[in-house]
Amino acid sequence: MPKGATVSETLHKSTKYAQRADELGFNRFWLAEHHNMPGIICAATSILVGHIASKTDRIRVGSGGIMLPNHSPLVVAEQFGTLESLYPGRIDLGLGRAPGSDPITSRALNSDMSRAERFPQEVTELQTLLGPYNGTHPIRAIPGEDTNIPIWLLGSSLFSAQLAAQKGLPYVFAGHFAPRFLYDAIELYKREFKPSKVLDKPYIMLALPLIAADTDEEAQYLSTTSQQRVLALMRGSELWLQPPVDSMDGLWSEQERAQVENFLSLSVIGGHVSIRHKLEMIVKELGVDEFIFTNDLYDSEKRHRAIEILMELKR
Repeated sequence: MPKGATVSETLHKSTKYAQRADELGFNRFWLAEHHNMPGIICAATSILVGHIASKTDRIRVGSGGIMLPNHSPLVVAEQFGTLESLYPGRIDLGLGRAPGSDPITSRALNSDMSRAERFPQEVTELQTLLGPYNGTHPIRAIPGEDTNIPIWLLGSSLFSAQLAAQKGLPYVFAGHFAPRFLYDAIELYKREFKPSKVLDKPYIMLALPLIAADTDEEAQYLSTTSQQRVLALMRGSELWLQPPVDSMDGLWSEQERAQVENFLSLSVIGGHVSIRHKLEMIVKELGVDEFIFTNDLYDSEKRHRAIEILMELKR
């Protein structure tokens, strides 16, 4: 959300962005969950999922993700069961075990701070609630039961990679903000994967920051918006979307520059040739099945152009 914009204006632009992705033929459009972060307005994830699904025709819409420690599995099953009933075959449920907020806000959302430790058990409970009624479970999600909504486990470390492998679920690695454990997490997931009713072999989606433009030079210029946001995050400042600048010199220290560049080290930045080369190298090296991108651009037209460029690469 740019500073000075309203929530309504920002959500309207996000809707237009999702509609363009739908028109271009993208597979999915996901929305995150964050709380108490000025500049980030995706706290009510399930509501936004429903809104975007209602304004698009084909694209799958989902959560990237629902932070399960903030919600009871029953509530999540009921909400996403309702969404799946309204938009059959178009809803994804990505789950994370982080709170998506600071410790004080986490306690305001849920006073039981041990919930994250029960994440594996709550994923199992959610699977039961969304699956066919087994005749014995005392609690039923109505709606939700037997919708069998696809569940994805999201992670930025090794924990969810191992859990996704054990449960035979698809795994999404958060390379857009946590590149450190990428190789270890994917190797662990592939090594320990156990086939399930959901998957017979591992399926990996990698989240990456995308800055696509018509030239490498323009993309580097536009990437300063993302750099400013990460810098604000590291300083504990508000996260308003900032316009790009000609140079970051004077805006950060050398130590901050190194930290921001490490945070964004998996960024895909450039024109057609540069982006194609980097994505092909990642697929070759890691065997990724699917990419999902954050597209941190200040100008809406440039943001739309970025996803048009991605689709042009497929031709």
